[in-house]
Amino acid sequence: MVKVRVWDLPTRLFHGALALAVLGLAVTGQVGGDAMVWHFRFGYTVFALLLFRLCWGCVGGHWSRWGQLPLSFKSLKSYWQGRQNPKLTTGHNPAGSWSVLAMLCWLALQVGTGLVSDDEIVNSGPLTALVSGAVVSAATAWHKGLGKFILLALVLLHVGAVLWYKLRKKQNLMPAMLHGNKMVASETPSSRDDMTTRWGACIVLLLCGLAVRWVVSLGLA
Repeated sequence: MVKVRVWDLPTRLFHGALALAVLGLAVTGQVGGDAMVWHFRFGYTVFALLLFRLCWGCVGGHWSRWGQLPLSFKSLKSYWQGRQNPKLTTGHNPAGSWSVLAMLCWLALQVGTGLVSDDEIVNSGPLTALVSGAVVSAATAWHKGLGKFILLALVLLHVGAVLWYKLRKKQNLMPAMLHGNKMVASETPSSRDDMTTRWGACIVLLLCGLAVRWVVSLGLA
């Protein structure tokens, strides 16, 4: 067995920060009232993190890049047939890859609808003035209704899959996301994870935060 750096530190921090931000969104959205101030803050945080992950999938560590996600039907079939291909098991496996994409895309949809939602009481998204009333009504209904429940279902499915791998397949997926390393059967590429990479990630995250601030300001002009 060979130890391989699979997840670089920026990817691991992204994963933890996103989980906390989504939890914050769920709690503050349920509480409502004054907590909605934090609901928006958590929403902007998720927005910035999604932009960061989009960029990091192009320039980040080897196994964090979009090109390393085995998304083809052939890869999925090979994985479920138990074929031991390092490309299918070192980073995200085919099933996990589709789960990650579904989660990120659905979060993006929730963030987008949240920006133009209005509860017609106190709180409204920063971009509601830029769209029609019909769009605001549809976005609000989706954001607070079906969109929210499907997102919660995806989160539960994600957590359930991790537990299933641990209990049924005896594969603990969490340690690699905590320390970044994984034991693999054969030599495979490692993700670069040095100070240059980490400072680069800080710059990317800063730019993403500025981009979110600019988007939000469009509705305040």
